[in-house]
Amino acid sequence: MNHLEPASQSRQQQIFTVTRLNSAVRMILEQDLGLVWLTGELSNLAMPSSGHWYFSLKDMSAQVRCAMFKGNNRRVPFRPQDGMQVLVRARVSLYEPRGDYQLIIESMQPAGDGMLALRFEELKRRLGAEGLFDEGRKRPLPREPRAVGLVTSATGAALHDMLTVLERRAPDLPVFIYPTQVQGSAATAQIVSAIMLANHRAEVDVLIVGRGGGSLEDLWCFNEEAVARAIAGSAIPVVSAVGHEVDVTISDFAADLRAPTPSAAAELVAPDRSTRAQRLVHLRQRLTQAMSRHQVAARHGFVLLQKRLDHQDPKRRLEQQSQRLDELDRRLQQHLRDRLHQGERRLAGLAMRLQARSPEKLLAIGKRRHQLAEERLHALIAKRQDLARHRLAMLGARLDGISPLATLGRGYAIVRTPSGEVIRRASQVNAGQTLITTLAEGALRVRVDEVDNR
Repeated sequence: MNHLEPASQSRQQQIFTVTRLNSAVRMILEQDLGLVWLTGELSNLAMPSSGHWYFSLKDMSAQVRCAMFKGNNRRVPFRPQDGMQVLVRARVSLYEPRGDYQLIIESMQPAGDGMLALRFEELKRRLGAEGLFDEGRKRPLPREPRAVGLVTSATGAALHDMLTVLERRAPDLPVFIYPTQVQGSAATAQIVSAIMLANHRAEVDVLIVGRGGGSLEDLWCFNEEAVARAIAGSAIPVVSAVGHEVDVTISDFAADLRAPTPSAAAELVAPDRSTRAQRLVHLRQRLTQAMSRHQVAARHGFVLLQKRLDHQDPKRRLEQQSQRLDELDRRLQQHLRDRLHQGERRLAGLAMRLQARSPEKLLAIGKRRHQLAEERLHALIAKRQDLARHRLAMLGARLDGISPLATLGRGYAIVRTPSGEVIRRASQVNAGQTLITTLAEGALRVRVDEVDNR
């Protein structure tokens, strides 16, 4: 009996109420996932009087409910509509009263450059998870390269800038140019081919891959996965020099070293006459990387502190209560509409029943019944008259059959005394007596001459 008690206590500890379970799931979602970027199509957009927005984000095969509270939607610079493609920054959460998984939208912008930024972050995350950007894969640049390769446009300003720097710092250093497009749909394949060609020839010790500045769309070929994998797979160390110092591409993370500009890349690969200058460059790179790591760690710590603060923030509770109020208002309106429809249906039924019992309708039914009864009465009287006539005819025929007149018509006669006594036997008459003989037509007065009693 004693060894069963811990198991029973363990089962009791696992029993959750629905409220506690929903609260725990919400905490897990908000702590583990945090803020995410996603894009989709707006649908079922609702803007109640509370000022909050409720809608769904959907793509070809799925959708998710979203809520954007008025403190955040006031910063949206456009009017959202159903069917609009948007990019949102959201917090994954759970609406506890219903147990519905939802997103709390922090910011919203139309899809476009935002889509490119989303693709950038997704590819960066995925390749980073594969270890493609690990510092352990980075190779040091050669101190005294025998030759330098430039993968860039043959007509761009970046090529001129790099050749100028290389000529100034190391005029005797051989330079091989692998020309390629650095913008447009064909640029990706050409950049990959140029890097593979340089590796195949093995005529340089370091490669500079880059171009001048431009928009995010102009630099997009350096954010393609094929270019990043070609750079990471190169047997020759690669320096990425794309755009200006503020521009960051996937190629920068995949390369062995990132240079802020093409000119700075030329300075990094060209041997300097001064060892001190080389060391300063190396220390600068290490400092930049250390600062970057420190910033990443600081951002991570800030995010953790922000999450802890958000869980204790009364604003979150107020948002949930406000959303709950909107939900109850919607249910109340729906209930009122349902009751109104029920009343309308009941009123229509009563109207139909009242119409069925209308005096005019009842009078018409009575008249019709009277008409049918009258018709039936006349038919019955006619039938009775026909039966009476037929019976009278039969009785007349029978009466005619037993009538004395009918017998007389066949040649018989009735003999009576003048006093009216009917003579049935000859013994009733005496010779010389006067008798009256009634025929079928008329009568005869006769005198008896002789009586025969035989």
